[in-house]
Amino acid sequence: MTVDAGSAASAPVASEPARIAAGTPAFRRTNIAIFFCGFSIFAILYCTQPVLPAFSQEFGVSAAESSLALSLTTATMAVAMLFASSLSEVVGRKSMMLVALVASSLLTLALAFAPGWSEILWLRALAGVTLSGMPAVALAYLSEEMDASAVARAVGIYIGGSAIGGMMGRLVVAGLADYGSWRIAMATIAITGLVSAAVFWRTLPASRHFHARTPSFTKLAASLFACARNGSILILLGIGFLLLGGFMTVYNYVGFRLQGAPFHLSQTLAGLVFVVYPLGSFSSAFMGAQAARYGRGPVLVGSLTIMTVGLLLMTPDSLVAMLVGLSVLTFGFFGAHAVASGWAGALVARDKAQASSLYLLCYYVGGGVAGTVGGLFWASHGWPGVALFAGVMMLGTLALATLLWRTAPR
Repeated sequence: MTVDAGSAASAPVASEPARIAAGTPAFRRTNIAIFFCGFSIFAILYCTQPVLPAFSQEFGVSAAESSLALSLTTATMAVAMLFASSLSEVVGRKSMMLVALVASSLLTLALAFAPGWSEILWLRALAGVTLSGMPAVALAYLSEEMDASAVARAVGIYIGGSAIGGMMGRLVVAGLADYGSWRIAMATIAITGLVSAAVFWRTLPASRHFHARTPSFTKLAASLFACARNGSILILLGIGFLLLGGFMTVYNYVGFRLQGAPFHLSQTLAGLVFVVYPLGSFSSAFMGAQAARYGRGPVLVGSLTIMTVGLLLMTPDSLVAMLVGLSVLTFGFFGAHAVASGWAGALVARDKAQASSLYLLCYYVGGGVAGTVGGLFWASHGWPGVALFAGVMMLGTLALATLLWRTAPR
């Protein structure tokens, strides 16, 4: 049988599947899945932070050494994130995220039974590698599968789940460690992660717009080097390194201060300082809107100024001053991070994903390195030493942000 030109022209053409639109059942399922995954991933990432004093006491390690239980995780995650997105091009987005959540949960469960300090450090370093599969891939999945009008709302839910997970993970661990043990706390976080993995697997729609590709690490390296030759990007990388470095230093050792003289708070009460974390969700959205209105430069400098003022407010030996100062510092930090992370892709015409990856690499490595080095200042000069170290990093971040504001192309 033959088909004439006219009938051929009128034959239906196969179109790609529709993307997930806001308000649909698929949209709700996606939001549930991405919330649970973001919640558990960041609960696992930060679950050791409230019990650093307990690690120090049980295993006879210094404050700086105890901080390695978090610093190693953030550092290995930062490096692994550069490759996780390329690997997801082969295995698929959903599979990559599911493996990341299950593997991280199992490593955290193993942490609950770790016999010694070296085993804890190895497990936490491996957890950083497995955790990298979520942050590097979640946004790629949403951008591929969601309708353009629904992406921003879905990303907001993912970030909200991450912020709440980071806060609740810390609070749950602090309370369980106080009334049970840190091992029970780790097991609880791990089980929560496995339950979240089951919810994620059942509810997240399968990828319909993903096309497997063979990643080219040669091209990846070339694009990373191209970004590194951009002067504005180099300044931004320094900002990322110092930004989380100062923030992580404060949060790592504020528990040591609150559990020591003159406060002598319990593990649970000291852990309640993490209730200020939701300020970050509001600050990120608020400062992002201000950056769109007034420009990234002045809003980044303003956020960093707020952060530095918060550190100064924490100086007196007053519980009220500590909480107010920590709240102000947290508000300023999340605002600064929201602006800086969004600026990475805007500074390059191409290789935007690589620019963002380099920013996150320096961001998490800075948090890991400074978070541990801050322990040396705690050991030698207590909280004044920690505050001085964090303050120098914040002032350095402020100087770099001012330089970027004045020199970056508009």
